[in-house]
Amino acid sequence: MAGNTSYTIVEYFGGDDGYRCGYCKNETGNFSHGMWSHTMTVQDYQDLIDRGWRRSGKYVYKPIMKKTCCPQYTIRCHALKFQPSKSHKKVLKKISKFISKGELPKEQTDGEPMDSVCEEASPREPSKVCHSEVKCAAITDIQREVAECPAITEVQKGVAAAAPETSGKDPVSVPDGRTVATAPKPGVGADASRPPCRKAKDLRKERRLQKEQMRHDTDGISSIVSPTPPTPTQTNQPKPLEDFISESLPDNASHGLEVRLVPVNFEDPQFTASYQQSVALYARYQMAIHGDDPSECNESEFRRFLCDSPLEAEYSPDGPEMGYGSFHQQYWLDGRIVAVGVIDILPTCVSSVYLYYHPDFASLSLGSYSALREIAFTRQLHKQSPKLSFYYLGFYIHSCPKMRYKGQYRPSELLCPETFVWVPIERCVPLLENSRYARFNQDPDAGDARVLKDVGRALVLYRRTIMPYAAYSRKRKGSSDEAEVQQYAGLVGQDCAERILLYRN
Repeated sequence: MAGNTSYTIVEYFGGDDGYRCGYCKNETGNFSHGMWSHTMTVQDYQDLIDRGWRRSGKYVYKPIMKKTCCPQYTIRCHALKFQPSKSHKKVLKKISKFISKGELPKEQTDGEPMDSVCEEASPREPSKVCHSEVKCAAITDIQREVAECPAITEVQKGVAAAAPETSGKDPVSVPDGRTVATAPKPGVGADASRPPCRKAKDLRKERRLQKEQMRHDTDGISSIVSPTPPTPTQTNQPKPLEDFISESLPDNASHGLEVRLVPVNFEDPQFTASYQQSVALYARYQMAIHGDDPSECNESEFRRFLCDSPLEAEYSPDGPEMGYGSFHQQYWLDGRIVAVGVIDILPTCVSSVYLYYHPDFASLSLGSYSALREIAFTRQLHKQSPKLSFYYLGFYIHSCPKMRYKGQYRPSELLCPETFVWVPIERCVPLLENSRYARFNQDPDAGDARVLKDVGRALVLYRRTIMPYAAYSRKRKGSSDEAEVQQYAGLVGQDCAERILLYRN
């Protein structure tokens, strides 16, 4: 995949300090490991969320499952196999009734609010992040710095040769400043075939924007995300989700609903044109639904939480037309935004980040409706990119009853916190009924397939130079950070440790 950067650059922070839990309200019971991501490739983030990590803005964190008061398990839905439940169909009928007749339900149904995601429960980044130093020393000049340091390749080869038994991969090298790992296994790691020519990427992006503009001129931007027209189904086949969504959007209606997908990019005209309206909607939602003080949901907080993303736009020949990265899916009702679903489009999934909506429409169960639309959107993207077939709903928290609704999007799986394999939720729930923390993989001999084997091969960024940790340790004689780097590399796994650049000062 081609992008503005080929590197993920992070600063790691331990998880010693407890902070307030947004679920059970324990003042110091929530524990997580965290790292500030200055920039991140979509493949690295895909691999990290498949190890239990999740982002809040540019801060990426991983709950300490055995220690935290409310263990948070990564959950995903098989979008291609999804069938709406009775409650989901009721939501779609409710939307249809409102759009066609203009009738708002009097009361909100219980157990459906996607807003109970409680993202305010996620940790904030530590204040000691040295943003400006890393941005200047790393991101701006890193390609040039690496290109001017051919000796790095030999250092890495030397480290790899010294410990050939520790990894099944070829020696890590930086041959041209663009790739920090050798060709990965299919579906794992960065795409080594990404085109090196940035100019070509810009041309592709320009053509893509022109296509989207033409589509907008002819049939509206909603065509980007609207489900495909329903096809006749066999009598023994259940009606697909797309048919139910289409039925909920009648032609002769009192209201008009349009869904627009816009990239989170301040250079994008659609994003900037709707930015202030989006900021105002977010503040209104946070104050009405979550009881935030105005200072807690101002423009800077909105930008930090829902606009600042470490993911930069990336494109791939076999990827979705709009590319990978962070997007806002805007729900326009009669010409104004009434809800925004924040999503990340990654190599194998659409990851739901957050949803905010106009409080006046709370009774429409917009949380559930947006999730159904995002599942349909995932299925549409699968047609463009066959690997992309899952919908990630963030964290499932069984110990918090109002968060169990995520398990209603079946078939779904939870991530085993010890072996990082996916297990059907039906097998996980009985274990969680007995204990807040559970290992879902019932094979006692199974382990982490990407377990850390050699911390010396982890890549670090030190004084504007990329090097394996083993080389860094030799340069920094008496360095006392080995335990911290060992912890970090163990949490991200061997593969990511060999691709991600850990900033050292």
